[in-house]
Amino acid sequence: MLSRVADSLYWMARYLERAEHTARVVNVHMNLELEQPQDASFGRWARVLESLGMDKSSAQELDPHSLLHLFCFEQSNPVSIISCIRSARDNARQVREQISSEMFEHLNKLYHEVQTAAQDDLWTGDPREFLDAVKEGSLLFQGVTDSTSGHGEGWRFIQLGRFLERAFTVATLVDVHFEYFSGDAAMRPDAGPDTADYLEWIGLLRCATAFEAYCKVYTAKIAPDRVAEFLVLNETFPHSIRFSADRVQSALDAISAVSPSRRGAKAQRVTGRWRSALSYAQIDEIIANGLHGMMSDLKRQTTEIHSGIYKAFISYPVETALEA
Repeated sequence: MLSRVADSLYWMARYLERAEHTARVVNVHMNLELEQPQDASFGRWARVLESLGMDKSSAQELDPHSLLHLFCFEQSNPVSIISCIRSARDNARQVREQISSEMFEHLNKLYHEVQTAAQDDLWTGDPREFLDAVKEGSLLFQGVTDSTSGHGEGWRFIQLGRFLERAFTVATLVDVHFEYFSGDAAMRPDAGPDTADYLEWIGLLRCATAFEAYCKVYTAKIAPDRVAEFLVLNETFPHSIRFSADRVQSALDAISAVSPSRRGAKAQRVTGRWRSALSYAQIDEIIANGLHGMMSDLKRQTTEIHSGIYKAFISYPVETALEA
């Protein structure tokens, strides 16, 4: 596969996953605004900003209307919804011949819906309807992709982009939330959160579409250590870091198997270490050694894997290709 095609498919998936994540996190915290005291608003939006990789001081500088614009329609914000959808569509346009017509039509439709919403005043209606539409559009695109395109090399690069982005964003989300809410008492096995924080823990699960799935495993009792275990180590839930690591390794192994000169060997080794660390980890050991350190390591490893993928399949030297 041409490197430019692999690059576009990879980033198309990453940007769309990022848009969905931003929409979900903002939507969850808008709902929490309705259920908790107004004096908690600053801290909550500061956490949202930090979990999305933005300057948390904006929570104090901007009013709710301006914050919503920053998350949804600010062109200069690389993780705003409009920026991510535009970038996903631009990458899809570069490889229209490599993706199904249904994929491009659906992504193009989502792009125009976001552009139209940007020209309207979201506050005249319910902004959550727009955020729900973005989430639904991303999920439908994933379904269309899996149902209308061959599961070959191109599809594997889409998988790499989707699940590397998901692993990084969930690790950041968990890291930021636990930094704010997990004191020593809260992290004892089976400890429950204070009443005032209970909705915040449910909100964390909802940010990863995990609340209902969590309840099926652990019942509705919210214990911080169990929340961490579910979002980090569960091997069957699609938004857990462990699940993402499994999918990244599967996609990378399949791509490397058909690539010349074993260019992906280094990226495979890093991915293997990443997945092994998650496969053999125990939540009590993670907590004892420091959850923040574990999340920092996981994010660093996703960055290393990204760099390895680029060096092996996208920006490799011409001499490497000639040798093959």
